[in-house]
Amino acid sequence: MKLSHFQFNLPAELLAEYPAENRDESRLMVVNRKTKTIEHKTFKDIIDYFDDGDVMILNNTKVFPARMYGNKEKTGARIEVFLLRELNAEQRLWDVLVDPARKIRIGNKLYFGDDDSLVAEVIDNTTSRGRTLRFLYDGSYDEFRRKLTELGETPIPKYINREVTEEDAERYQTIYAKEEGAVAAPTAGLHFSKHLLKKLEIKGVNFAEVTLHVGLGTFNPVEVEDLSKHKMDSEELIITQEACDIVNSAKIRKSKICCIGTTSMRAIESSVSSQRTLNPFTGWTNKFIFPPHDFSIADCMVTNFHTPKSTLLMMISAFCGHDLMKKAYEEAIKEKYRFYSYGDAMLII
Repeated sequence: MKLSHFQFNLPAELLAEYPAENRDESRLMVVNRKTKTIEHKTFKDIIDYFDDGDVMILNNTKVFPARMYGNKEKTGARIEVFLLRELNAEQRLWDVLVDPARKIRIGNKLYFGDDDSLVAEVIDNTTSRGRTLRFLYDGSYDEFRRKLTELGETPIPKYINREVTEEDAERYQTIYAKEEGAVAAPTAGLHFSKHLLKKLEIKGVNFAEVTLHVGLGTFNPVEVEDLSKHKMDSEELIITQEACDIVNSAKIRKSKICCIGTTSMRAIESSVSSQRTLNPFTGWTNKFIFPPHDFSIADCMVTNFHTPKSTLLMMISAFCGHDLMKKAYEEAIKEKYRFYSYGDAMLII
C-alpha cells in the first residue's frame, strides 16, 4: 500500500462545520466486513448491534483550551500560540506551536490577556513552527492553570473555517471526558449522549476506559509514498489493570469488543501481550497502523469519516480492507454524509 492509494476528492460542502443538533442523531453508516454490505442508520441505532457482555473501549481524554492569542512585545503583533504539552510544571515550560512563526525568536516575550496578566518568554526553537515557552506568572500553579484555561479557547480544527462558539467548549468534548491532556477530541466519541450510554449500560454493555492524549500529530498528513517511512508523533497513553480485566474477560467469553475511535484502537494495539491480550501500560506511543495489520483485540470499531492521505484513513483501510473502505467512502460521498470532526459516524462490524 502506498500513499497514493489513500487519495480521494471530497466535495467541500461535505465538511461538517457544526455538530448535529443532538449528539446521537448523527447519521451512522454500518459496514459489515463479512458480507461486504453497507446499511444507513442513525447513530442511536448502534444499540441494536450490541448484546449483554459486549465491551466498548472509550478514550476518556479531555481536551483543554489549547489555542491562545498573545501580543509580541514592542511591535504588538498578534501571535497564535497553540499549547501542545507541558514539559515542566515547576518551571512552567511548554512545548507550543506559534503562528506566524517567522516573527518569533528566542528571547522574545509574548503578552496575554487585555491586562497582560500572563507573560511568556521564548527559550528554544524546536521545529519550524515549534517553540519552547517559559510562562511568567506570580500566582500558584493551580492559579496559573486556571489562567491558561481562562485565556485559551477550544481548539476546534483549523479546517473548520469559523470563529469558535461557546457551544464548542461543550460539544468538542466527549460526555465521558475525564483526564485533561488532549489538544484534539477523540471525535468518534462525540456521538454518544448520556441517554444512549445509559441505554447501552442497561442492555449489559460494559465500558473499558483508556487514556490517549490526542496530539496534533495524529492529523499530520503523510508526505512519503512509502508508508513504512512515516513517523508518528508520540502521544501519552495510560491503560489501567481495570480496563485490561474488562477487555480480557470479554475476549475469553468471545463477546464483541468495539473500539470507539481510532485513538482507542491505537491505544490497545500499543500494548498487546504475546497471548494477544491487553496489558496495562503507562508511557508514550507512536504506533502507526496501516495495511497490512493484524489486529489483536477489537473485532469492531466506530469512527468518523477522515481526510484523504491521513493516518486515520490508513487504519480504517487496515481494519476493514482497502476495497471495502473505498466502497464505503464512495457511498458516503454519494449519500452526502458529513465528514471530519463534527461529521457523521461509521460502525465497522
